[in-house]
Amino acid sequence: MKKILYSFLILSSAVLSAQKNPSVKFAVANDIVGTMGMFNARKAVVQSSNVYKGPSALPQDLKKYSFIAEKGLTEFKIKNGYEGLDRVSLAQLNSQYGLPENTPVFIEGYEFSDSSMKIYGDIMGNVEVKDHNGRKTIFLSTSALK
Repeated sequence: MKKILYSFLILSSAVLSAQKNPSVKFAVANDIVGTMGMFNARKAVVQSSNVYKGPSALPQDLKKYSFIAEKGLTEFKIKNGYEGLDRVSLAQLNSQYGLPENTPVFIEGYEFSDSSMKIYGDIMGNVEVKDHNGRKTIFLSTSALK
């Protein structure tokens, strides 16, 4: 009985850790992924924004982000001189944690399979390396700025 319960707990923890967090709204600026909360907290660096209602509304250059645009996606333009916000590629993040650079990264339950994508450092909250389908994978939860 204990083995069954233990197995159930492991399975449910794996399923829960891969669930998408509906409260996080992603945004993109200069081809780098952030969150709405991050940009709302830094209004002084924002020049303009465009809101897209869903994946089908995205322009061609943002189609690669359709997997995080289920509830819409906002594209921000950053003012000149403010482009130096801290950023990291997912390949670099994998490397920092001793994982192969091409390993997918999960951010709030969304699988980022293209490790060449970059994210703003401001969105990084809790970073954990967990087993996902027999492979060590980074699971990142965003900071309080969702």
